[in-house]
Amino acid sequence: MSIVKKYLNFINGKWTPPTTEEYYPVKNPYNQEVLATAPLSTEKDVDTAVQAAKKAFESDVWSKKTPAERALCLLKLADLVEQHAERLAKLEAQDVGKTLKYAQDSDLPFIIDNLRFFAGAARNLEGKSASDYSGMGMSFIRREPIGVVAAIVPWNYPLYIAVWKLAPALAAGNCIVIKPASITPLTLLEFADLTLQAGIPAGVFNVVVGSGNVVGDALMKHPDVDMITFTGDTATGKKILHESGSVKHFELELGGKAPMIVLKDADLDMAAQGAVVGGFWNSGQDCTAVTRVYVHNSQFKLFVQKMVSLTKKIRLGDPLAKHVDMGPLVSAKQLERVESYVALAKKEGGKIACGGKRPSDKKLAAGYFYEPTLLTGIKQSSKVSQEEIFGPVIAIYPYTNYPEALEKANGVVYGLAASVYGMNIYDCMEMAKHLNFGTVWINEHGVLASETPHGGFKQSGFGKDLSMYSFEEYTRIKHIYIDSTRQKQRSWHYTVYGDK
Repeated sequence: MSIVKKYLNFINGKWTPPTTEEYYPVKNPYNQEVLATAPLSTEKDVDTAVQAAKKAFESDVWSKKTPAERALCLLKLADLVEQHAERLAKLEAQDVGKTLKYAQDSDLPFIIDNLRFFAGAARNLEGKSASDYSGMGMSFIRREPIGVVAAIVPWNYPLYIAVWKLAPALAAGNCIVIKPASITPLTLLEFADLTLQAGIPAGVFNVVVGSGNVVGDALMKHPDVDMITFTGDTATGKKILHESGSVKHFELELGGKAPMIVLKDADLDMAAQGAVVGGFWNSGQDCTAVTRVYVHNSQFKLFVQKMVSLTKKIRLGDPLAKHVDMGPLVSAKQLERVESYVALAKKEGGKIACGGKRPSDKKLAAGYFYEPTLLTGIKQSSKVSQEEIFGPVIAIYPYTNYPEALEKANGVVYGLAASVYGMNIYDCMEMAKHLNFGTVWINEHGVLASETPHGGFKQSGFGKDLSMYSFEEYTRIKHIYIDSTRQKQRSWHYTVYGDK
């Protein structure tokens, strides 16, 4: 019988047990194997971590390092992640249920690149130069680190999205406390050990594990937290805004309901491939995943056939197996959520073109598997069209003209990402201009880069991950004025004291 590893919180550079001395099992969603145990932390544990971060920030052990020194630490951290990439990818696949090929060939390379990008960004923290606007002195604009950042990250990309937040935060000189999702904390805890090896001082980087209702609430309400960055569902994002208890900086990346519009002149094979890949990556558990596809009614039947043909080729199985395309959903709760939405679609008159059930293969019975599913006949006003399902479900809709397609694509409360497929670039650009989403891809869906911003409009939140725009999220702006007159009595002083 293998020994199950017991993880602790990472606070002030040390592995620290929770004050409760209580732990819970972290299970593999493929076979229910217990991978490890993780701490059930309390408000006291959160306070200990926040105070460690506050002390580290105020002591200047990190914020007063030169940008070059911070950059070197992040570059070393990237190298360490690269050295341990195979191990981290395997653990991520086991913890989340995503395929090893996805974790190894997509997540980890992006994580490494992101660390290196923000290492470079650390040396480009610039305020705009200013001028002698008053005629009596010089103004300067300075960007500074904010202070203690609390990051709450989701279960679908545990390390990937954590790095999106910690890399710019640390590059700018902040200190950070991160709460991973309770069901997928393992890779971030392994990563914590690498931060010390990279030379990041104790207290600068902290990880506290536990439930959202305890650890998450304590972080968002803590008076010494200066900024909250959160990726997750919109309901929780609203809760953070309403209950934070003090004025803080916020960066929120919330839910999505990404549409794809297939124009009449589009390459249907390319669009179908893009929709299947964009809708079913990570088992559909992605806020930018294709969930709604709008196709001209003259091509609707043919396009559905192409989608069905491609979807049926998706191979379900052990995420660690080489030729598996889709693993299980992350939890029983998520599986039940997906099932309930598909059942609702059927109840409201929708038709299942493909999938729509758990797989019959007995080898998959222990996992939280759900077949990749295509729906048709769904009303635009239905919950299936309007709400985030967060699973391998795509609804396909016909449209009669471009204004109708645009209206329906925009007709949700979310505004994170969208895509357009077509051969006429002018039509595609016209669509892109009017799609009310933070990212619009043309003849592609899902490509991200460290250099380009990621973030949404409307109920998908505000602020940006990735790019220099993200870097700026983790800074505050200070105006410094220097007098150049050397006069005791300034020209405007008479308005308060004395005569002109």
